[in-house]
Amino acid sequence: MPNLQPYADPTYFVYLLAALVPLAIALYFGKRPVWYEILVSLLFIVLIFDSGHYVDQGLALLGYSVWQFFLVWAYTAYRRVKNNRWVFYLTCLLSILPIVAVRVGATGFYKPELTALGFLGISYLTFRSLGTIIETRDKAQEHFRPVMFLRFMLFMPTLSSGPIDRFGRFSKDADTVPDRSDYIDMLGQAVKWLFLGFLYKFVLSYFFGEVLYPQVQQMALADNHGGFSWWLIPVAYVYGMYLFFDFAGYSLFAQAISYVMGIRSPINFNQPYRAKNIKDFWNRWHMSLSFWFRDFVFMRFVFLALKNKWFKSRLTISNIAYLLNMLVMGFWHGLTWYYILYGFLHGSALVINDAWLRFKKKHRDQIPHNKFTEGFAIFLTFHFVMFSFLIFCGFLDTFWFHH
Repeated sequence: MPNLQPYADPTYFVYLLAALVPLAIALYFGKRPVWYEILVSLLFIVLIFDSGHYVDQGLALLGYSVWQFFLVWAYTAYRRVKNNRWVFYLTCLLSILPIVAVRVGATGFYKPELTALGFLGISYLTFRSLGTIIETRDKAQEHFRPVMFLRFMLFMPTLSSGPIDRFGRFSKDADTVPDRSDYIDMLGQAVKWLFLGFLYKFVLSYFFGEVLYPQVQQMALADNHGGFSWWLIPVAYVYGMYLFFDFAGYSLFAQAISYVMGIRSPINFNQPYRAKNIKDFWNRWHMSLSFWFRDFVFMRFVFLALKNKWFKSRLTISNIAYLLNMLVMGFWHGLTWYYILYGFLHGSALVINDAWLRFKKKHRDQIPHNKFTEGFAIFLTFHFVMFSFLIFCGFLDTFWFHH
């Protein structure tokens, strides 16, 4: 069997779009063949697996799916009669246990064989399952729907790169069939996103990531004088452009294929490099991830801290929540110093940004607001983000410690 990585080359789209033709025809005529949708998703998930490891990774995915299925089913049944917070916390802990094992295993803390659970997409599946548990706790979901939950968990287009959908939003789309005129509009939007995604992923991302990035890395390593080189500046900016076009390209592909399948997956990027401050940046960059953390980490902490009166000041609670939120996001990316530092920097930037907004509001008559100040704010935010990407990319780990 071929090993087809999602959206990695044009061949993948040939196979995928050919497989989706029957589904598209059915949707056009007002039908949604659920089992065909599931089979297509399963087939292309299996094709992701490494050649020669179909059995191992298949068993890992099966075991993981059964584990999350059982947790969500059991907690939904429990939540209908009781609401003990420690049961909720334990269920959440058990849900994230597999991804924690994979992340810790990747650091070499224990035998690498134990990281076999790590298949492509485990991070995004964890968001789906954990989010469903939290929605159940909030009574946003009161009934466990086995087939719908499997469709949600195994929805292939967004498995490897997001966007991160919510069960409630997904199930509303999956329960219905779009009107013919709406579906034609969805197909038109999908075509636009596919062409834009090809430009981003196979032209711009390739140019910045495969052509320029290795060159500036080599120049920085060759010019390493006591742990510093001016070539680190182009490393940061080239990587930042590569990361955007690569990730935004993947997201456009995922959204396009979702639309072909009659599911309106949420948008993931909205011109993030035009953000006026760091909070605006996170409202534009990997939006489904940042909104997930905002709703399920930041707001949860604020609510608990206020309810239990952990701190006297709301401002202190907000600042700690920013730092906690971004540090958790850093740990989610991986247990390495540069991911954690990246999270800390962005958490600190959010704290400083809020302080500046409060100061600006208090002195609104003394601080000018015009096109120049807005342009400067965009300029400042953009360069901070690029600096943080120099840390995020991990190149400094090689530049400083392995050169």
